[in-house]
Amino acid sequence: MANTADAAAIRLHRRTDSGLGIAAVVMVTCLVVAPFVLYPVFVMKALCFALFACAFNLLIGYVGLVSFGHALFFGWASYLAAHAAKSWGLQPELAVVIGTATAALLGFVGGAIAIRRQGIYFAMITLALAQMMYLVALRVKLTGGEDGIQDVPRGKLFGAFDLNNEMTMYAFVLVVVLAALFLIYRIINSPFGEVLKAIRENELRSISLGYRTDRYKLAAFVLSATLAGLAGSLKALVFQLASLTDVHWTMSGEVILMTLVGGLGTVFGPVAGAFIIVAMENYLAPLGQWVLVIQGAIFVACVLTFRRGIVGELASWLRVKL
Repeated sequence: MANTADAAAIRLHRRTDSGLGIAAVVMVTCLVVAPFVLYPVFVMKALCFALFACAFNLLIGYVGLVSFGHALFFGWASYLAAHAAKSWGLQPELAVVIGTATAALLGFVGGAIAIRRQGIYFAMITLALAQMMYLVALRVKLTGGEDGIQDVPRGKLFGAFDLNNEMTMYAFVLVVVLAALFLIYRIINSPFGEVLKAIRENELRSISLGYRTDRYKLAAFVLSATLAGLAGSLKALVFQLASLTDVHWTMSGEVILMTLVGGLGTVFGPVAGAFIIVAMENYLAPLGQWVLVIQGAIFVACVLTFRRGIVGELASWLRVKL
């Protein structure tokens, strides 16, 4: 019986790995071809939000912590990256590093405060922190207030590659996002990731086994904030703009929507959800405010018919892990 169970487990593991591998190859192939078929800036925007959604999914999908304030890290990283590139004249890679480091610092401070509470109290604390920093962004000179930071120079990557060329910029964004997605995959499949899943399932049992869960939750929160900041920094260079929209609470709601539509706790779900939502906003823009109504209707439909998200239901149907 033991040998039969072990054999079945091995077959399931191999099937899961093959499913993930095929999905990864399909995704990378589509992303390489995409700028030749679609508008490159649109695809870059979708990639930035895909990374943002995956960063958020790392927290909610694998730790079970619902943050209503992830726009804080996305937006302030965008501001600092834009400021570093425009006012300090730094090269784009350094601007991205500064923006990402800013998000990591804010994530550490915010996480240290928020993880003291659980459930709705944790969510409300993250929302309160985000709203507080939104008001700061509205007032301080560094952010440009309501005007934001405009005309952000893309510069030359490593002093050699001109990012003003759309295809060069796309290649840079694609490489960074794919590297970040691979990092997230390694995190959730590492011993650290297994502890995070155990905390999600039963935190008290994890504590009884000797794990200091607050430290693990703080580490996950900082990682999620850092990757969200990386997405915000890239977006600032793509659009050459950092604005209040990036730090507003609706941005946090948007990334929640992307994650839930794609598939909570899946590897590729947030990517699919981000592309779906960004495509809707782009191609349904002529409808004006009706876009929000359509998004709401799709969200309700997904909750009622695809409770595990689009990718989650697809993975369940194919009996693989995506």
